[in-house]
Amino acid sequence: MNDAVHLRSDGVSLVLDTTGPRLPRIAYWGADLGELDPSDVRAVVEAGRPPTVLNLMDEEVPVGVLPEAAVGWVGTPGLSGHRGGRGFSPLFDLVAVDVPDGDDATAGALRILGRDSALEVDLELRIALLPGSGLVRLSATLTNTGTSEYVLERLQLSLPIPAEAAELLDLTGRWTRERAPQRHAFTLGTHLREGRRGRTGTDATLLLVAGESGFGFRSGEAWAVHTAWSGNHVHAAERLPTGVSLLSGGELLLPGEGVLAPGESYTTPDVYGSHGHGLDAISARFHRHLRARPGHPRTRRPVVVNTWEAVYFQHDVDKLTRLADAAARVGAERFVLDDGWFRGRRHDAVGLGDWDVDPDVWPDGLHPLVDHVRGLGLEFGLWVEPEMISPGSALALAHPDWVMSTGDRLPPLSRGQQVLDLANPAAFEHIAGRLDALVTEYRVDYLKWDHNRDLVDGGHPTTGRAGVHDQTLAVYRLLDGLRRRHPGLEIESCSSGGGRVDLGVLERTDRVWASDCLDPLERQQIQRWTGLLVPPELVGAHVGGARAHTTGRVQDLPFRAITALFGHLGIEWDLDAALDADPAAVEELTRWVALHKRHRDLLHSGVVVRSDHPDPATWVHGVVSPDGAEALYAVVAMATSIVSPPGRLRLPGLRPDRRYRVEAVWPDGVPEPRRILPSWWAAGIELTGAVLATAGVQVPQQKPEQACLLHVTEVTAGTARTTEITGVTDDPRRAREHP
Repeated sequence: MNDAVHLRSDGVSLVLDTTGPRLPRIAYWGADLGELDPSDVRAVVEAGRPPTVLNLMDEEVPVGVLPEAAVGWVGTPGLSGHRGGRGFSPLFDLVAVDVPDGDDATAGALRILGRDSALEVDLELRIALLPGSGLVRLSATLTNTGTSEYVLERLQLSLPIPAEAAELLDLTGRWTRERAPQRHAFTLGTHLREGRRGRTGTDATLLLVAGESGFGFRSGEAWAVHTAWSGNHVHAAERLPTGVSLLSGGELLLPGEGVLAPGESYTTPDVYGSHGHGLDAISARFHRHLRARPGHPRTRRPVVVNTWEAVYFQHDVDKLTRLADAAARVGAERFVLDDGWFRGRRHDAVGLGDWDVDPDVWPDGLHPLVDHVRGLGLEFGLWVEPEMISPGSALALAHPDWVMSTGDRLPPLSRGQQVLDLANPAAFEHIAGRLDALVTEYRVDYLKWDHNRDLVDGGHPTTGRAGVHDQTLAVYRLLDGLRRRHPGLEIESCSSGGGRVDLGVLERTDRVWASDCLDPLERQQIQRWTGLLVPPELVGAHVGGARAHTTGRVQDLPFRAITALFGHLGIEWDLDAALDADPAAVEELTRWVALHKRHRDLLHSGVVVRSDHPDPATWVHGVVSPDGAEALYAVVAMATSIVSPPGRLRLPGLRPDRRYRVEAVWPDGVPEPRRILPSWWAAGIELTGAVLATAGVQVPQQKPEQACLLHVTEVTAGTARTTEITGVTDDPRRAREHP
């Protein structure tokens, strides 16, 4: 049996103590320690052993990936359960450690077997440091080897973090205000984030981050954890007076969901850990991991026109046909028919479950619209909400026992709807069949898959048992099966906006809808923090009408367009009406779409960077190509600043030893807003990456809710030139206002 293992990948080291007789513990997780021989790896383990402390255990308390109370750990145990009230405190012996590449593995996955013979349970731990991303991935399987039921209450996996992690950051929010950051000191005790909504939740933290005091996007060492699960879940940060600090995650099991019959097993969702210097490094690991998936979208992300805020439930074939014409005119490549197309669906409290095209609105089915859309060269997409059911629908009346409940009462309505029990095989087969039929008949390219309510009292009505765990697995099977039958189908995870965003659902989908709010001021924050986990090409970002539907704010088109530019671009606006009321705005939108397409390859493959500017009214974010040769940055005035102009702004992420040309970029033929411009603006300027990242450049003085774009390209050898500023102003020392 190995006594210590050193895993290395992408600037990260993970050292495990596997000396036994207890389960392995992580002796170190952080920046790469370099090549170590076996004796050095053992020394790393030995150097980290704490001394015994008076009035505590007389022996060292090993805190493993699965912390155990039986060894003296007085924090939250990783495993909680019992066998008929007995066997409440498991203690595993180490049985085997399978190491992929020998004693000093450079990367790979360890398989660790533990056994509690007295309690009659076996544990398999899987610990991997993923090549290409440097993410740590943990999972575990618990098997009941006894002859009676074992009641599992919690199986939660942990990663240790050092004392330098003095501050915590996580995310919260609500509908239309997802991904709001909150941070505070990492004090003694437990910071617990539980998700009990039956879905990830609009208030869920995508990552729970611990870092050095004041850590930011580009500064401070930090560690983060994410639970890849779309149902009830938990994230926790725990610090004890013994000096041990942990980040942990796992599924939150409702009472009875973890009952294991003899021979049965329970497997945790994957728990991911990310380490880096600053939040950008933390999130870059997740982005690389997602982009390396075999199923990651490889084609250019098509520009979408979605019909919701254009027509809502008022479906009319002629109106939608004109809207498709307008979509093609502005350069869209995918047309998505949103809610309202199926039987009886004239408002949001009816029709769910009856997935038949409404013959009153569509006497010839969807074929006339679909054929017209395809004739314009556009892909066709369709909105569905297959996990939900309306109480008055034909499906609910025929099968009331398919509605999730405790069995003796129905949950309270939300949006006039209930949840369909997809763990019921008959309900599952019915929905799978209807979705398959729709995708087949209309050759659907894309499903906008919605999920608009929490799973309150989410149980199986026939047994009265809790059913969120089963429901989550059933949804995964439904998505997986549909994609197997239709390999070219793309699916968006939409859930009251951003209510289901996690690595579990992203294994099965091609896009997430970040929020139902299209207000670009709100969207700047929502997309900024959604990007901690999800790369831009997977985040739906739409240009809405001038007045935001959810906030009532009115914003200029450039601010709306620049905000949506840094995502999977879409449009949610009545372009048909706009062509009559303001054709110039539609023409301007066409030019913004063309600008997005010009930079789409960069935006959807590059490294996301964000600047830690001290003024909260000024935000800088961008995308840098993987080879460092090109970048596009947005400079955003989020509010009125007490500083005017904002001063030199740093452009992070460029190669310090290369020379770059910085130029303002704007769609051809679109008038720029009135702004006070720096002297270099009109002609551009050349500087090294080191200068741009440390000294920065002056940018225009902008009004609140304005933004501008900077395009940065590497200057190759022999093409460098001195920037000419003569003629930009009458006096080069003075700025001028751009008309």
